[in-house]
Amino acid sequence: MPADARAAGEPRKPADARAAGETPQPAHARAAGKARKPAGARAAGETPQPAGRRGQAARPAGADQILDEIDRRVIKILQVDGRTPNTEIARQLRVSETTIRKRIAQLVSHDLINIVAVPTPKAVGMNLSAIIGISVTLPRLREISEELKRHQEVRYVGVSTGRYDIIVEAFFFDQQHFLEFISSKLSRMDGITGLETSMILEVVKFSYEWEIG
Repeated sequence: MPADARAAGEPRKPADARAAGETPQPAHARAAGKARKPAGARAAGETPQPAGRRGQAARPAGADQILDEIDRRVIKILQVDGRTPNTEIARQLRVSETTIRKRIAQLVSHDLINIVAVPTPKAVGMNLSAIIGISVTLPRLREISEELKRHQEVRYVGVSTGRYDIIVEAFFFDQQHFLEFISSKLSRMDGITGLETSMILEVVKFSYEWEIG
C-alpha cells in the first residue's frame, strides 16, 4: 500500500486545509488583540530622542558663548601668531583640520575673537598720543560720542562716570596736529562744555592680548 494511501472513499485533504469554519490567517499574523508595535515605539511617557543623540549630555543653554578647552588653546596659539595655519593648530591639538576651521569660524561669528593686522601708531607716523577727558551737556552725550568716533585721530571713545562724561584716546603726528584737533575740531562740537588733555610721554605697554585661563 502506498505511503499516502487513504481509506476508500476518503477525499484527499489539501495540505493547507483547516478545520471547518477556521478563518485563514496570514503568515505574519499575530495573536488576536496584540497590536503591532512600531520599531521606534517607546514606553508610555518616554520622551523621544533624536537619532544619534542617545547617550550624549545636552549642551547647556548659552553654550555658544562658553569657551571650552579646545577654544582656549586655539586662541592662545593665535595670540602668539595670528597667521598660524589651521593644519598646524590641528596638529598641535591632535584634532582634525575641519574641527579647527569650524571652531575659528564660530569664535569669529560670535564676536569672541578678531583676526586682523593691527599696525602700531608708529607705522603710520603718529608718534604722539593723548588722553582727553570731555564734559558735555547730557542731552548731547550720544551725538557727541558718535561724532568723536568718526575722527581719524581717535582710537578709543568711552562714555564714563566720574569727572568727565567721555574719555578719548587719540594719536597725532606732532604737537601742531594735536593743537589743530583741539582748537579746530573739538571746539566746533555743539554740547562740549569743557575738556582736559593729558599728553602721553612714554608708552610702557600697548597690547591687545587678553589672558585666557
